Amino acid sequence: MLIRCIALLSLCPYFISPLCFASNNDGITKFNTAFAKTFHQELKKLSIPGGAYVVVKNNRVIALETFGYLDNSKKHKVDKDTVFRLASVSKPFAATITTMLAQEKKLTLSDPITQYVPDFVLAKNNAAKNIQLKHILSHSSGLMPNAYDNLLHENWSMEKIISRFDRITPICKPERCYGYQNVTYGFLENAIESSQSKSYVELLNEKLFVPLNMHSASVGYDDFIAQDNTAKPHILRKRVNTGKKDKQGKAIKKYIWRTVKVSPDFYKVAPAAGVNASISDLAQWLIANLGHQPDVLSPSLLNIMTTPRIQTKKDLKRRYWKDHLTDAHYGYGWRIYQLKDYPIIYHGGWVAGYVADIGYSPDLDIGFAVLLNAESGVISKISTQFWSQAQVLAQ
Repeated sequence: MLIRCIALLSLCPYFISPLCFASNNDGITKFNTAFAKTFHQELKKLSIPGGAYVVVKNNRVIALETFGYLDNSKKHKVDKDTVFRLASVSKPFAATITTMLAQEKKLTLSDPITQYVPDFVLAKNNAAKNIQLKHILSHSSGLMPNAYDNLLHENWSMEKIISRFDRITPICKPERCYGYQNVTYGFLENAIESSQSKSYVELLNEKLFVPLNMHSASVGYDDFIAQDNTAKPHILRKRVNTGKKDKQGKAIKKYIWRTVKVSPDFYKVAPAAGVNASISDLAQWLIANLGHQPDVLSPSLLNIMTTPRIQTKKDLKRRYWKDHLTDAHYGYGWRIYQLKDYPIIYHGGWVAGYVADIGYSPDLDIGFAVLLNAESGVISKISTQFWSQAQVLAQ
């Protein structure tokens, strides 16, 4: 069942009625109704177990939709406080904390990563010492993409994984090429915790989750497992031909999803993929990143993080996105996607059984996030459909 609430969360916090409007803007109402229908249809077509999305404009929520169930048992529905894994949508949180500490002069973004991870050594002599925190933040370290991600799936400690980097030769000098990372992004936790007396988790709670009223947000495997209202992960088991065809004459398939256990693998690199949150939490996160919580996220901090640092040309070929992007870069923890008429600050995430997308447009003062408890590329289709039409909401 699709639960709808197009309104300020404070005006309909319990979603008592299936549809409630807080805006008299016919354009927004029409957009929200149509997009909610599309969202519902896309997830139903693929039999996605559960999901949610939120739209914010200025400093308020104008649409929040939930769909389906926590798992295949269909006992509990997804609601606005259901917690999902954010996967790589965790990176903007780590980048924010790191940049905050730099502004507080607790560390500098030009610090070599070896200052905080002394056992990090590369095959080329002294190459590791040339990689600075800012290169980790922007994926411009010069390392091959996703270096040793495969070892996160093994029963290896981070110390053992780090010891293997002495076999890797950089593919370019820092700041010369883009190479997306997870393991080395995890090194940010060492830098954060070495720079002052509090843990990474404590800082996230103190500086972001609590002041932004992200009540369901947490970090790590144990905190996720301890909560009751969590979306369970699902992987695609098989596609079955139904013998029917759609209006275009294409075969209609039935998608069979299997509920699986939560994998702890990528929790080893908390800055890269360790945050858990609900769609309501992401609404508050979007509002803050749009600049409406300057006491928490200052304009100068947001500017530093969203300044393009390295071009990401491969993003221009991404399915669905390629029809809309004219340029793409990575900043600090965020992608900067240039659409035809305006840029959006964006990040996506995938980890076993979950996908997440989040983005916001400072020009339009609009933000959008999607969470699904199934590994499906439809999330990119949903996001691009939103952003290709988002200007309607700004009018």
